[in-house]
Amino acid sequence: RSSAMSAAGTRICSESCCLTMASVSVMVTSHGMMFEESALKAKDETRTATVRLILAALKDRDIAARSKGNKDGIPDDEILQMLQAMVKQRRESIDLYRKGGRSDLAEQEEGEIAVISTFMPQQLDEAAMAEAVANVVSELGASSVKDMGCVMATLKERYAGRMDFSKASALVKQRLG
Repeated sequence: RSSAMSAAGTRICSESCCLTMASVSVMVTSHGMMFEESALKAKDETRTATVRLILAALKDRDIAARSKGNKDGIPDDEILQMLQAMVKQRRESIDLYRKGGRSDLAEQEEGEIAVISTFMPQQLDEAAMAEAVANVVSELGASSVKDMGCVMATLKERYAGRMDFSKASALVKQRLG
């Protein structure tokens, strides 16, 4: 698989047909339809159901945005937030299923996360996240936990969709604390 890169170097999707961050909405819709078609042919129920959920959520948000007067539909950052929320919900479900002894349902949720993740930018690894935190802390001259909000706001602005902010928060607190 090849990765598409935006001007900022952000990998948008693991498939070669994706272009830039500016085309996330078009990419998710067209890419999702292609995924759905290939999943149907392969009789991959998990992938088919997950892609349909993504497309339905995207369509709902697009309709809501257009009814509020936004003729361009939903912005790309909102699409990424939607996908991140879907992954977060599934991770929480996995924890509950494992505690309840339902590993079959936990595995199904993991499969859905894998499908959703193909539509998201590549996440920073631990080392890259630590480097980004260090750069922002030094750039802003942050020196105490009081500066944590400013550091986190800058990280969210620069690394939206590419960073696990709960982990980043712990790194910032460790660095400033």
